[in-house]
Amino acid sequence: MKKLFYVLMFFCPFVAYSQQNGYKSPLDYIWKNVGNAGFSAGEAMYTSLAFNPSNGQPYVAYEDYANGQKATVMMFNGSNWVNVGNAGFSINQAPWTCLAFSPSNNQPYIAYDDLQFPPNGRGTVMRFDGTNWVNVGNAGFSTDYALCISLVFNPSNNQPCVAFLDGSHSWKATVMQFDGTYWGYIGNEGFSAGAVTYTSLAFSPSGQPYVAFADGVNNPDVIVMKFDGTNWMNVGNAVDSGRGTNSESLAFSPTGQPYIAYQLVCCGAVVKKFDGTNWVYVGNEGFSACTQISLAFNPSDSLPYVATSGMIAQVMKFNGTNWVDVGNEGVSAGQAVNTSLAFNQSGLPYIAYGDYFNGHKATVMKYDSVMVGINESKESKFSLYPNPVTDEITIEIAEDQTPSHLSIVNVNGEDILTRSLIKTKTQIDISNLSSGVYFVRLTGEKSVAVGKFIKQ
Repeated sequence: MKKLFYVLMFFCPFVAYSQQNGYKSPLDYIWKNVGNAGFSAGEAMYTSLAFNPSNGQPYVAYEDYANGQKATVMMFNGSNWVNVGNAGFSINQAPWTCLAFSPSNNQPYIAYDDLQFPPNGRGTVMRFDGTNWVNVGNAGFSTDYALCISLVFNPSNNQPCVAFLDGSHSWKATVMQFDGTYWGYIGNEGFSAGAVTYTSLAFSPSGQPYVAFADGVNNPDVIVMKFDGTNWMNVGNAVDSGRGTNSESLAFSPTGQPYIAYQLVCCGAVVKKFDGTNWVYVGNEGFSACTQISLAFNPSDSLPYVATSGMIAQVMKFNGTNWVDVGNEGVSAGQAVNTSLAFNQSGLPYIAYGDYFNGHKATVMKYDSVMVGINESKESKFSLYPNPVTDEITIEIAEDQTPSHLSIVNVNGEDILTRSLIKTKTQIDISNLSSGVYFVRLTGEKSVAVGKFIKQ
């Protein structure tokens, strides 16, 4: 039946109805750019996305190649991406940038491996005080390399904590916390059994720190450990053993259950959860081909979502049975790196990534409705044909809908053609449009209708 519907859609006029009572169909939602795609001045690496809890504005941090590979943080002010403080504010190069907001004062904090400390760099955390970026404790507080640094706030005392690969302890995992004056260790330094790759730090709802990593460089085990107040101890057995892994991402469900997402070199994306005894699969293994993965829970539906990067950025959610695409299978226009997933206060997913299609610069996208900001008050409809279309499309509207304003919107949410309709039947030349899917939004005095067509 579903297949028959799509076949008929291509041969029949498309009739679109306005949405009533604020309801928005999933067909109305698309991935669209937040501001311009590739908005950073130059290449952006280690993109990290977070929302200011005081005003809901998205912020992104990255290693800024246009400013000597130093740290830069930008925010979207509703119209444009603007610098938070100076661009390239760190003293030297700043790889492994990680961004988070303080729950006590809503200030943005950034952690990175600070290469002002040769030869290997050390961990530094800075915060924006409203005017300048200032150090949190001493700059370079670790004793050597602090790679793959992960920054979160302890919910029990609102202090920043970091996990990292500790160069002074044979690349084992170390976790540190700021006490208001100094950075100190949580448990032992270099507590993992062996050298690790990546770290992901998270706190349980009760305030207990957990960290995930791949332990062992050549034949790694994916491990999750928690701090019991005295020691770091394993959470169950190894999540995965003896297989090449990458990019672990740890998060807690709203019910307090730990989940971990990671990338198997041989198979793709994997998500597991701890059931109190064992780590069990969430959906199928290898549900998405990827090189990196970011896991988060949507506050509006409590479902786990993942964003993956590789040849294209992809966002998926687990619907209770399977992992399904959120919107299009491919979100980005081309290759994406360092994909970072976050949700705004309304539960809309956003992703930030290094956008190879736009000169390796930073791009942020959101999954939002083409009906945003519209308050419909009565039904409207129009016909749209032929569909698919090659050169010219016809729009038919009712007599009482004239005049109306027409917008043709691409899959990035950009208006690419607008005009006023004063007749009940109008032909529009779309021969210069690229092949693909487009939305039509028809706005009248008291109604809005949305349709969709395919340009061949």
